[in-house]
Amino acid sequence: MPFSNSSELSPSFILASLPGLEAAQSWMAIPLCSAYVLAVLGNGAVLLVVRAEPSLHAPMYFFLCMLAAIDLALATATVPRILCFYWFGSREISFAACLLQMFLIHTLSAVESTVLLAMAVDRYVAICHPLRHAAILTNGATAKIGLLAVARGVLFFLPLPLLLLPLPFCGSRVLSHSFCLHQDVMNLACANTTPSVVYGLTAILLVMGLDAVLICLSYLLILKAVLRLAAWRERLKVFSTCIAHICVVLAFYVPLIGLSVVHRFGKDLAPLVHIIMGNIYILVPAVLNPIIYGVRTKQIQRRILSLI
Repeated sequence: MPFSNSSELSPSFILASLPGLEAAQSWMAIPLCSAYVLAVLGNGAVLLVVRAEPSLHAPMYFFLCMLAAIDLALATATVPRILCFYWFGSREISFAACLLQMFLIHTLSAVESTVLLAMAVDRYVAICHPLRHAAILTNGATAKIGLLAVARGVLFFLPLPLLLLPLPFCGSRVLSHSFCLHQDVMNLACANTTPSVVYGLTAILLVMGLDAVLICLSYLLILKAVLRLAAWRERLKVFSTCIAHICVVLAFYVPLIGLSVVHRFGKDLAPLVHIIMGNIYILVPAVLNPIIYGVRTKQIQRRILSLI
């Protein structure tokens, strides 16, 4: 029976609540809200600083601005809705809103993965081919990479909600997170989900999986070039320019892998673990990225201090 033609199959889902802590959810929302405010202020400050500081108008910092904008969009697509649930008890989310939120989360994650790969290539060119860096990574090329990242994310992850659209949901509609993810919603369908499973896994492997492999390859080539330098001080100085990006890559991929492992092997885990891992996946990169680059980049430090 089509989803839209059944009165029994209400087109809505129930967001997961904190098990055993329902009475304290309004208090539990305060740290979540604080992390969201910190993410908005930090990423907003990065965008303002790079725009206002001419010395930062370079590909590496334009990629950082893209990262900040993605983190802002990803956090805003999820956290305000979670806070409405925790503070006002609005657990129900419509089918259309859930599919839109799911599409935004997966697409923005794919765009962020692509931007991280572009930043790794930027570091590789800057270290291994410094004389060609300005010619290869121009401002125009940086803008094209950003547009390509968005197009790649949309093209790969637009089919996910389209594959779920005709499925019936006739059993439990309670999600395991406080927001909508493809695998979570798909598991609630009472129909054959093989096409959705295969495509979802393929999209993740071809985007996040391939990006992770290429990022590792970039750093192997960087490490090979650094080890050719004679002095240890020179090696450390050159490789230190990559520390911030490595930290940002770990802040993105570690929660992503952790959430995937919980979905795949954590069926017997407490529901609270799923909720916490989901919130970490959404907020940790958004909070840590501006802090990492703020600590590692003196120009950003000085500009932020002058703004304060």
